[in-house]
Amino acid sequence: MSRRDFLRASAVVGASAALPKSVIAQSTDRKVFRWAFLTAETGFDPAQISDLYSRTVCRNIFDALLMYDYLARPVKLKPNVATTMPEVSSDFRRYTFRLKCNIFFADDAAFKGAQRELVAEDFAYSFKRHFDPRWKSPSYATLEAAEIVGIDEVRKEALKTGRFDYDRPIEGLRALDRYTFQLVLGKPNPRFIYQLADNAFLGAVAREVVDMYGDQIMAHPVGTGPFKLGDWRRSSRIVLDRNPTYRDEFYDAEPAANDVRSQTIFAAMKGRKLPMIDRVEIAVIDESQPRWLAFLNEEHDMIEAVPPDFIRVAIPQNRLAPSLAKRGIQMDRIALPEIVVSYFNMEDPVVGGFAAERVALRRAISLAYNQDLEINLIRKGQMVPASSPVGPQTFGYDPSFLTDAATYDLARAKALLDTYGYTDRNGDGWREQPDGSQLVLEYATQSDPLSKQYNELWKKGMDDLGIRITFSYGKWPEQLKSSRAGKLMMWGVAWVATVPDCETFLDMGHSRFKGLANRARFDMRRYDELHERQRALPDSEERLSIVREMKRYFAAFMPYKLHGHRFRTDLTHRWLIGYRRHPFSPHVFKYVDIDTSLQPTRRG
Repeated sequence: MSRRDFLRASAVVGASAALPKSVIAQSTDRKVFRWAFLTAETGFDPAQISDLYSRTVCRNIFDALLMYDYLARPVKLKPNVATTMPEVSSDFRRYTFRLKCNIFFADDAAFKGAQRELVAEDFAYSFKRHFDPRWKSPSYATLEAAEIVGIDEVRKEALKTGRFDYDRPIEGLRALDRYTFQLVLGKPNPRFIYQLADNAFLGAVAREVVDMYGDQIMAHPVGTGPFKLGDWRRSSRIVLDRNPTYRDEFYDAEPAANDVRSQTIFAAMKGRKLPMIDRVEIAVIDESQPRWLAFLNEEHDMIEAVPPDFIRVAIPQNRLAPSLAKRGIQMDRIALPEIVVSYFNMEDPVVGGFAAERVALRRAISLAYNQDLEINLIRKGQMVPASSPVGPQTFGYDPSFLTDAATYDLARAKALLDTYGYTDRNGDGWREQPDGSQLVLEYATQSDPLSKQYNELWKKGMDDLGIRITFSYGKWPEQLKSSRAGKLMMWGVAWVATVPDCETFLDMGHSRFKGLANRARFDMRRYDELHERQRALPDSEERLSIVREMKRYFAAFMPYKLHGHRFRTDLTHRWLIGYRRHPFSPHVFKYVDIDTSLQPTRRG
């Protein structure tokens, strides 16, 4: 599949699928949506979480100022708890929001029996929590880069005293009145507005709740969203119940005129009160076979991301299997806004640095890795090669931008190494470094079956090239810790955009983000300068030109071996109505319905 076909395919899959006629009927039966997470959650406090699954839960409990239109593609922002889109200053530094009245937090003991209204100060407080050292917010770097005016002084004082002063006035985070919230940044940031739609990151939290639960706040999420936490058995089961205090909100969207499936969903759902389901029950099943069988046996309403082991069975040639189609099962498929890479530690004495021979070594390693085998055999066709780190569905993604980042060319790889002095000097069959010292690569990995398949591919490629490669095994959290500290020579990771912009990917080369987005620890002044320039510009041809130049730095110096951009295919049973995966706000449960007349009677 070509890169040009990549986005087109993800947009049209399942477009002809119609909704059951019974969707319009309002069933009085209790509607329960059941599915499974692939990995365990960590907790439900926006200031402390970063993992996908905790964020999924929080996305349904908390409210952000803005939200994404559920069906609009390309994606579109619209007001959520704000009355309108914000007033934005001409220099993109000041954002002013007016909140809707009569939006209330879910009932909780922290409010002592009172009904607690959402007010502007709640957003100021929620922002501040990410700067409080107590919470060790993994999202702190994102907000720090925005340079919110006045917040650094408060954080520095907290680092000295051990106490963050939430009552100290901060120019950049102000409640101008009960319902007006103003955010002021230290420098222009035209795309910061996207962060304000992330309710798993900047959803409003009430100070009384945090004060009451303290260090146990991860287990006591209280928001203004459509659901509340009903039950939680860590790493096993999560239950969300409809929030009875949720405001009157009705289904509205702006699907593209040529998006048949979204148009069909909208026609059936328009004007319906949200949420439409009563309960969400989530199991944690990390093994693919029991997760797949639970879906086939109709114990779950959906399976998120068809497991690689069952791709050929479920979606041969990327089409829904006839046996599943006969059961009314539907597929929803998108191109993920992400990049899969293997990075080279640019500070490593073997593979790092900017000397010509080191660049040649990294390029040769990349050329000797057979990307086609990875895509066809291991990933079962669920990825396309990447020519730049910028992922689909983001500003700056260009399928016509071509490099050899994902090219397999063993002869060229060998010629590069020969030219730059990486030859077999002692006749043992393995190449040495130009100075005659031993050349050994060390690739960090995990011990799961899928990782072992990638390791075998790496081993074959390097054996063919004449380079020794060893594998350093460890659990993912351990490897992550070592990666952040710059202790790994090479490791494979994926980087996902949470907003429809390329800056997430460009951060992979900025020296400020070493150990974070910049796993390769790439450090070049010119690149950093370009990064700062594009960051201050609105989306335009000028910015796009700078982004293209930045992409060329990745191609020229090869801090990353680019693997590709993945598809994500979800399958749903016929009674789950209205599901569409949103690329930047997936699994918002208020938009789906359950047709209990089609659901197995044993589901109850």
